[in-house]
Amino acid sequence: MSDPQPNNPLHGIKLEQVITQLQDHFGWDGLADRININCFKSNPSVTSSLKFLRRTLWAREKVEALYIDTFSQPQPPKNSILSSDPWANRRNKKS
Repeated sequence: MSDPQPNNPLHGIKLEQVITQLQDHFGWDGLADRININCFKSNPSVTSSLKFLRRTLWAREKVEALYIDTFSQPQPPKNSILSSDPWANRRNKKS
């Protein structure tokens, strides 16, 4: 029933995990510096942040974008010049 979503880097990751990982990485002060919302500034907690972000789409989008920018690994191009096959370049060259 669950469709794979290869183009969605947040697929399968709960909002609580996003907040927790960002807080572990940046701390509350670092999050407040990056995203100017009160749930990170004034008496911050995971619970209060969850409540606010579930109701406020624009703030949630900013938090999700920060998470993706921070923790997503860039994918190499499919037709990369550097092949995993060490002999590929030699086979393709004509002598």
